[in-house]
Amino acid sequence: MNMYTTSSQNAQTADRETTAGAPGAENYDQLKPVDDLVDYVSTYAKQNPGTAALWCFGIGFIVGWKLKPW
Repeated sequence: MNMYTTSSQNAQTADRETTAGAPGAENYDQLKPVDDLVDYVSTYAKQNPGTAALWCFGIGFIVGWKLKPW
């Protein structure tokens, strides 16, 4: 566990560890990369709002430039 986990994340981790040998444990071990990515990006944006805003502006500028119809 890292220092950024919350008490609910600690409880979920402890629950996963105790039910690892139980039937149906495969439900607990499924990866959710999209959820993890969204959680990571939102946490990063909360900690570094200026940097996140510049990234959004830059990506929007490039995408808008490439999608312009003329």
